[in-house]
Amino acid sequence: MTSSTFLGLGAMGTALATAALDTDNTGVTDGTGGTGVNGGTGNTGRTVTVWNRSAGRAGQLRERGAVVAGSIEEAVAGDGVIVACLLDHRSVHDVLDPVAARLAGRTLVNLTTTTPNQARELATWALAHDIDYLDGAIMAVPAMIGAPGSVILYSGSTTAFDTYRPLLDCWGESSHLGADAGLAALLDLAMLSGMYTMFAGFTHGAAMVGADGVSATEFASRAAPFLAAMTGALADAAAVIDARDYSGEDQQSLEFTQSALDTITQASLDQAVPADVLRPIRDLVRRQIAAGHGKQGADRIFEELRSVR
Repeated sequence: MTSSTFLGLGAMGTALATAALDTDNTGVTDGTGGTGVNGGTGNTGRTVTVWNRSAGRAGQLRERGAVVAGSIEEAVAGDGVIVACLLDHRSVHDVLDPVAARLAGRTLVNLTTTTPNQARELATWALAHDIDYLDGAIMAVPAMIGAPGSVILYSGSTTAFDTYRPLLDCWGESSHLGADAGLAALLDLAMLSGMYTMFAGFTHGAAMVGADGVSATEFASRAAPFLAAMTGALADAAAVIDARDYSGEDQQSLEFTQSALDTITQASLDQAVPADVLRPIRDLVRRQIAAGHGKQGADRIFEELRSVR
């Protein structure tokens, strides 16, 4: 008999548990060669158990067939995989430390957002308690879970990934990055850094045009296709960075980039929009120019940002 237990019923945790209940493709081998639906207590005998500190969040899942545990001890009393989607790294320990002994021989899939080192610490903790550990990074919002476009990155135990792959795939496209438990979190947060910077740039632009009465909606209709087209240049930038060669004539120079940023900054100030979003980028470019690299490509700012470990 195989079951799954979901710890944490925020928006994402609820979406994960709901997908497990609704899907018809989450069976895992049960030792008899058979597979089946991992939802409620259907014909397969498999159960989906859910737990949350605030029990009121479990109502809809109970209606779908989930078993709602009244305590963390009750939640982990069965067998099968444990799926944690909690607030943060500390909350994972707060919830699981008291019941760690009960998890020996089990698998923990942690989908809580953590730093890479926090994921590695949890993997070490799990190993000490005989728990098979798989860390996951969800590259989707709750509404996307189980739908096209949802991607989840995993790292850590290959055995756990392979064993529970049908369950993992019901949430989105699953990719295993390697045995280092911190890799999924690293890729996740690195990509989010680009996302947040992009959205900050969009809101800055919206403030600029908004000063002249252009709505954010109209601005978005023009900015979205432009930004999508610009992402096509990421592969070229990556090739330049990997080669560490910033001398190509087809690269936009740091000096040109400084001129462009100065112009954007002045236009922003003219629109009474502060340049807080632009300032860190301008500072990076100016320092590179001051160091004598003005004729080289703007991607050279990577040299200042890169880890020197």
